[in-house]
Amino acid sequence: MANIPGDLLYTEEHEYVRKGKSAGDPVEIGITDYAQGELGDIVYIELPKVGTKFGKHDVFGTIEAVKAVSELFSPIAGEVAAINDRLDKEPALVNTDPYGAGWMIKIKPSDPSAVDSLMKSDAYKTHIG
Repeated sequence: MANIPGDLLYTEEHEYVRKGKSAGDPVEIGITDYAQGELGDIVYIELPKVGTKFGKHDVFGTIEAVKAVSELFSPIAGEVAAINDRLDKEPALVNTDPYGAGWMIKIKPSDPSAVDSLMKSDAYKTHIG
């Protein structure tokens, strides 16, 4: 059974969002434990540069596993405030700690209230069955 923390928000594409401490703070984005489990061993992750802007559902990068290559989708519109440089050398952090050291990017939301439209943990549990 996948680990689905109750304090995060989720997308149908299996990204999670961790809200910042206050509205308008950058939000942390990564893929869920369920997604990393489906992908298998992660071998490479391509992330955007800080300052890149994305709309909601825009592709912000790719993740390559032994089994497949998948696109990563931005859960909200905004500007990349930080990237997890550790993933260049340690992509397997997404497998071992998806909600901690395996985070991918931080986005400063264009509209902070848009975060609240994402799925809560119960809805995501239902989504993945």
